[in-house]
Amino acid sequence: MRVFSTTDVHQVFFNYRGEELRYSFVSHLIDAFERHGIDFSVDKYEQRGKDLFARIEESKIALAIFSTRYAESSWCMDELVKMKKLSDQRKLQIIPIFYKVSARDVRKQTGEFGENFWTLAKASSGDQIKKWKEALDSEAHFVKEIVKEVKRVMAAIKLQEEEENNLEEKGESLRIAFSMHDCFSIIINC
Repeated sequence: MRVFSTTDVHQVFFNYRGEELRYSFVSHLIDAFERHGIDFSVDKYEQRGKDLFARIEESKIALAIFSTRYAESSWCMDELVKMKKLSDQRKLQIIPIFYKVSARDVRKQTGEFGENFWTLAKASSGDQIKKWKEALDSEAHFVKEIVKEVKRVMAAIKLQEEEENNLEEKGESLRIAFSMHDCFSIIINC
């Protein structure tokens, strides 16, 4: 795992429930990011609080990896609130990942995710709960943004394929023309 100095700018911040995902899904992401040279920050070497929030602010992208136990952690929830604030300011792009949990359960705080959320909420302030719910509700916006971006990329791919097909057709026409020219040249030279 790559450890960064305080002057490094992270491209991607990982927001996830460590106990549940650190040695499974997240470890696979970390391995892939390292192989591809993508700068990232995970909280394994961070102290909670200012240091961790500074890493979020330094990042361009945040992966919010929701899982059934995500809502057990006030740190996960507080990080999500910080991420939403930066996203609202257009300083951070958030990509939600739903790991063995439905987006609906996250958005509506239902199912096992909801049970964990409401257990945590019992020991929290009303203002804090409100901020957490707003951050969770906004994940629907993040999903829409992902769909929008995927559609944009798909349109670009389709356009590129059409251009390549047009070039191939033009190339085939030129090849036929050159072949015909060669035939005429041969006939004339004979």
